[in-house]
Amino acid sequence: MPKSRVRKKPVYTPPPTKSARRKVSPPWLAPTMIACFVVGLIWIALYYVTQGDMPGLRTLGPWNLVGGFGLIVAGVVLATNWR
Repeated sequence: MPKSRVRKKPVYTPPPTKSARRKVSPPWLAPTMIACFVVGLIWIALYYVTQGDMPGLRTLGPWNLVGGFGLIVAGVVLATNWR
């Protein structure tokens, strides 16, 4: 009976290890993220409570919702970068 050929496998070399240092978020990221959430929420709530009749809110009209939701979206974008 013929013998099977022995395959020559290369010696296993493990992948290089990455540095153990973890990336950390900048210190301004978390306060800015929370501020965007809170200010956006307050802006929208104030627009609804006053029915858009405040002097600053009156000039923007329905665009107040865009401004409030824009701040909330900015908070979500900042939250994706938080480590």
